[in-house]
Amino acid sequence: MLYIWYALKSNLRVLIMHVLKYKFQPQNRSNSWLYTIYEHRQRIQETFLDSPSLKSYYLEVLDNCYQHARKEASIETGLPLSIFPQESPFSSDEILDADFFPI
Repeated sequence: MLYIWYALKSNLRVLIMHVLKYKFQPQNRSNSWLYTIYEHRQRIQETFLDSPSLKSYYLEVLDNCYQHARKEASIETGLPLSIFPQESPFSSDEILDADFFPI
């Protein structure tokens, strides 16, 4: 079970980082980013199908994952950390919504 928890957190951080990049670097949007967002949403949804109880764990770790993803997005983009809000601009539902892409 520990592996599944780690995988959920890892996929969530990658997903949030790419959604942040998508929002804050619109000039660099690419099919690669879209694919990564799609792929990690799918991985998380499959984790929930395998272990439905992890949906509550998702909500529990969401803020911590956001904080890591925010720092990772800053490092990867070269944008100052202050560009990315301290609180997630995305709801827990938006993060997982296959049709959600921030403007």
